[in-house]
Amino acid sequence: MVSADQGGGVMRADVLAERVEGLDEALAAVDGFDSALACGLLRPPAATAAGVTGLAQAVAGSPLAGRVAEAADKTVAGAGGEDHFVALAAARTALLGSVHDALIDQVAEVTGRTAREREVPQGGGLPVGNLHAAARSWLVDLARTGWRGIGHEAVAGVAPVVQAMLAEPRLRRPATLLDGFAVELAASCPGATLERVPVRRWADLWSRALLLTLPGTAEVPDAGVVTGRLLPLGVDLQEHAGAVQAQVHAVLEPVGGAAPRVVRASVSAPKPDSVVGAGLWQLLRPHMSLLAAAGEGRAMELTDMPVTVEGDLIWDDACARPGASADAFVTARVVLPTALDAATAPLDRHPARIAVPVFLEGYGVSEGDGVLTFFVGGHPLAVDVDRVPVASPLTAQAVAASGACIGLLRWDAGSYRLQPLAVEATVRKKPVALHAGGWAGGTADKVGAKGEKAATDAVTVLRERAGRLLRK
Repeated sequence: MVSADQGGGVMRADVLAERVEGLDEALAAVDGFDSALACGLLRPPAATAAGVTGLAQAVAGSPLAGRVAEAADKTVAGAGGEDHFVALAAARTALLGSVHDALIDQVAEVTGRTAREREVPQGGGLPVGNLHAAARSWLVDLARTGWRGIGHEAVAGVAPVVQAMLAEPRLRRPATLLDGFAVELAASCPGATLERVPVRRWADLWSRALLLTLPGTAEVPDAGVVTGRLLPLGVDLQEHAGAVQAQVHAVLEPVGGAAPRVVRASVSAPKPDSVVGAGLWQLLRPHMSLLAAAGEGRAMELTDMPVTVEGDLIWDDACARPGASADAFVTARVVLPTALDAATAPLDRHPARIAVPVFLEGYGVSEGDGVLTFFVGGHPLAVDVDRVPVASPLTAQAVAASGACIGLLRWDAGSYRLQPLAVEATVRKKPVALHAGGWAGGTADKVGAKGEKAATDAVTVLRERAGRLLRK
């Protein structure tokens, strides 16, 4: 938030340190069930069966109580079936959703911004078919076996299901999740030899995939279209072994004088191993003109751009044209404090999904034991510099030397952390603004240009090899 002496509101960092009632208990119930899932739910021993019953007890006061209690009893007795595992996955998702909501309420108190209506309608759902049933059967078998019992043969069983689902555009969301989950599991087989199991992550993927096979969950309808001026705040670049994604966080000023709102626009692309660093932008740039605008510090004028109820723009270059210059820090100081935050779809309510744009300045900085901390109003806020992409002019050193920062407030492993998207700092006695998406539209920066050239050479070689293979 803008400091009080500049006419803005002071970010209440002290609220971030306050304990949220019931949060630890909810997470403990989730952890207990995840431990049972890791060992397998076919015949859970007493040590892990307590995690299943604990999950049922945690939702005893909710509408899920009866079905989850029955599911827990059947599972502990070794007679758990598909419907029972679906109920347990729903209970786990509901608990994490309640944690998400409590944290979002806390963040709203910190920023002083108003959230949009949280009730998000779901799509009508796809007819339940053989592919959904086959996917659920595979997930149920995984749950019975547990992560410690996985093997290549069991994991490979979902391959034909994924292949068939990918052929149907409306099924690509669950298909992509199942495919990625199976790839992770296959890379870790056999489970019995694993030194460390990513218990929370795999339980997240399992429960989400299971629920996405149910009618009414895989589709979230568009909320309509928006027209107005889009003011980029920053770009979050996320890289995976085989893919890369850029998510632009921005504020939309709708035509007609309606309140500005926080929105996002994402683009992703497959990534070969040889394309790294600044070359990642070459994979993404052709698919979304917004990246060039964000990198060059310009607004975009939108006309009837599709948008979901969660504030995700379904980007279409035909609905956008470049606008005038727009300084992200001016947007953060003037427009962001008055903007409405995005809603969250029911199935997406998870603490790992929290990424709220905030603006800080006038903070103190401390470094120690490899940890960077901002002191906002005297209260510490850890800074996650590991999330700063290599493919940008923004560096950990620049963040440490900054006096103002646009970032995403996240919640990770029990505490809040700030992911920097852009900073104002002094470099060689000159004030500069450095952005994580500074190279998104191209750059003359020596380091960035070198990375672009290396990526161009790599892509050229790959295309030549692909051409030879096709000719053969």
